Amino acid sequence: MSTAATDAVIIPHYNDLPRLQRCLQALRENDLTATEVVVVDNASPVSLDGIQRAFPEVCFVVEPQKGAAHARNRGVAETTASRLFFIDADCVPAPDWLTVGRRIADHADLIGGRVDVFDETPPPRNGAEAFEAVFAFNFRRYIEVQGFSGAGNLLTRRDVFDAIGGFINGVSEDREWTMRAVARGYSLIYEDTFQVSHPSRQDWPALRAKWRRTTQEAYQLNGTDAVARLRWAFRGLAMPASAIAHTPKVLSSNKLTSPGEVLRATSTLFRLRCQRMVWMLRQAAGGNI
Repeated sequence: MSTAATDAVIIPHYNDLPRLQRCLQALRENDLTATEVVVVDNASPVSLDGIQRAFPEVCFVVEPQKGAAHARNRGVAETTASRLFFIDADCVPAPDWLTVGRRIADHADLIGGRVDVFDETPPPRNGAEAFEAVFAFNFRRYIEVQGFSGAGNLLTRRDVFDAIGGFINGVSEDREWTMRAVARGYSLIYEDTFQVSHPSRQDWPALRAKWRRTTQEAYQLNGTDAVARLRWAFRGLAMPASAIAHTPKVLSSNKLTSPGEVLRATSTLFRLRCQRMVWMLRQAAGGNI
């Protein structure tokens, strides 16, 4: 890779070649001048030879330690650029993603952008897709209300990364990392024009798996001592009430196109929050989910 690069795009990947190809094809529509692009594969069971031949401008490395945290850390180590663009392999960057990122880079130490949701299946949406259309990837709220950003669309600098240290595996690594940076005094903002898109989860098993993983990671951040577990139990008991509180958001959403989608999204909202309550109470009692 050229040492003259000013930007590095870091893409963790595991066993999802069609979406990785779509991501890289969209990156080609960006201005890749002075840009390193590195795909860090977590030892996928499928061969990457074909996609490597199709994208010779991309550096492919293998990180045997499983987890996006290890892959992102390896990507930073494999690059030299001062600006770091993080995107996930299943995301699709806008054609001006890098151009916008360069323009806004000086606005803050960490910048999270907009993540739009799109469906990979024809309409009408099922419950999981309708739920995701309303609730998935609200990066503005993550950043401006909760004080963290996801790493599916994140821009920062190498000096910030070096000062904070790498992502930590086993927790919600992007949330923990950005909150750690903010706690150290680095600024974090949301930028709506800095855009990528992400496919919705296509069915209940995929949505359940996402939230099971998220619940496990959040529990680790919550803490596991007796007081923390009691706090977690109360949060779990509040899950059904949160579904009631969020129902108006479904009913008023302009992202749902029919009464059927509204009904399916509402049903999935209650189903998921009740499932999360069960998981969280199990965790609070010292069990596994």
